[in-house]
Amino acid sequence: MHTGPTRTWLDPIQQVLDGLHRPVDVFFRDDDAGWGSDRLWPLLDLFAEHALPADLAVIPTELTESLAHGLHARAGCSPGALRFHQHGFAHVNHEPVGRKHEFGPSRPMPLQQRDIAEGRRRLTDLLGPSIEPIFTPPWNRCTQETGQCLTELGFAVLSREARAAPLAVPGLVELPINIDWFAHHKQVRLSRAEFGDLVAATIREERPVGVMFHHAVMDADERAAAGAFLALVAHHPMASPTPMRALAGAAPAARSAPAGPTATTPAPGTGADAVERTGWTR
Repeated sequence: MHTGPTRTWLDPIQQVLDGLHRPVDVFFRDDDAGWGSDRLWPLLDLFAEHALPADLAVIPTELTESLAHGLHARAGCSPGALRFHQHGFAHVNHEPVGRKHEFGPSRPMPLQQRDIAEGRRRLTDLLGPSIEPIFTPPWNRCTQETGQCLTELGFAVLSREARAAPLAVPGLVELPINIDWFAHHKQVRLSRAEFGDLVAATIREERPVGVMFHHAVMDADERAAAGAFLALVAHHPMASPTPMRALAGAAPAARSAPAGPTATTPAPGTGADAVERTGWTR
């Protein structure tokens, strides 16, 4: 008996894209460059295979000369497709209690600014002017003071996760991640089918879709699934893969700081805790 084609986890994504009237912007941010480089190269191969742009969040203290050379070589093969920006300083936790932060409430502003500036110098020394003026804080968390440090140092974009309250620092564009490849719900990782539904629901919101990877914890099976997802995004006419800087250039920067804390509705499936390890001038 004929039962028809088998439904896959990608089908909800395909269907919502099919129903769009205008393309949705999609960007990909891979965190923790400097860790697990043996798993970084196969992921970058997938992006190259599908001619997709990738933004790497690079940990300054973990960037070696060898890794920088390899990244330069990759970027040179497809100019503009592989981009680099700063991911904290050393990706270490400085909070004595509570949630992990490298740039959290217990760190005075001068120390935050020192680390950010030193990290930028190191990345510029090793990767040159290809470094984008974008900052991704470890664990997707930072403070209002961090945002002020960033603008003073000439950064233009802050990328965290969609459930973080906007800092609204004048001159700083925020470009949040709203899809975590390792998304969890109540400490249980989403199934592939649940992940497909999450992506489809996010696309329906008609805002840029930011997808976060952590290459260091992606094995061959994870990369195979990611490759299928990337292929769909690459070839569907209603998906518009776009580098982060290009999207940030189209987004308005904050004009004034809020009078008080800004409340946001948590975005399901965006898990900053999903993976616990895991030259420009102003």
